[in-house]
Parts: sequence; C-alpha cells; structure tokens
Amino acid sequence: MVNKAVRTALERLWKDRCSIFIREEVTDPVTHLTDSEEKPLLQDQPCKLSFETLTSTNGDEVATAQQVVKLFLSPDVKVPAGCKIIVTRPNDVERTPSGGGPDGKMGPV
Repeated sequence: MVNKAVRTALERLWKDRCSIFIREEVTDPVTHLTDSEEKPLLQDQPCKLSFETLTSTNGDEVATAQQVVKLFLSPDVKVPAGCKIIVTRPNDVERTPSGGGPDGKMGPV
C-alpha cells in the first residue's frame, strides 16, 4: 500500500488526461428497438500512459518487436472491462487503447 502523501506526489507528475466511456443499452420509447450508446463514466481524469518496447530474436534471423502499453490511474477509479478509454497527452494526439478484457490488460494502441 502506498502512503497517501507519496501517492499524491506521484499523481502530480501525471500530465496525461483520460476520458472513460461505457456502453449502455438504450431502448427507444417509440420504436422499442434497443441500441447501445457510449456514455461518459469519467472525463479529464489525470493519468500516466507508459510505453515499453520488447524485442526478441528466439534464434531467428529476424527480430520481433512488441509494444506494451500501461495506463496508470488512481486506485480509486474503477474501470469496467470493455470500456473505451481516450488518453490525451500534452503536445500529442489522442490515443484510444482497445481491448480491456477481464484480466485488466489493454490491447494494442
């Protein structure tokens, strides 16, 4: 468990912001058709997006590269599996990680 003062100090270093959207089923009252809509769960939440590149050769002449993306959020934030997360970085484009399975891991960006 991280001390509250240490956690606050670390979160102040996070310059990225994220918005989290959840899909909800909405029924049209006129047609009675059900459709899914994205609704915001959280917006403008401080976060840290971290990238790590892994390379391996496995004895082959051609090396394979793989990128691991980690999103750091406050432990108070509960993100259900399957949510859409849009991360905005200062002086950068928006990134939308896909995935978010039950194991809590995100897919490729």
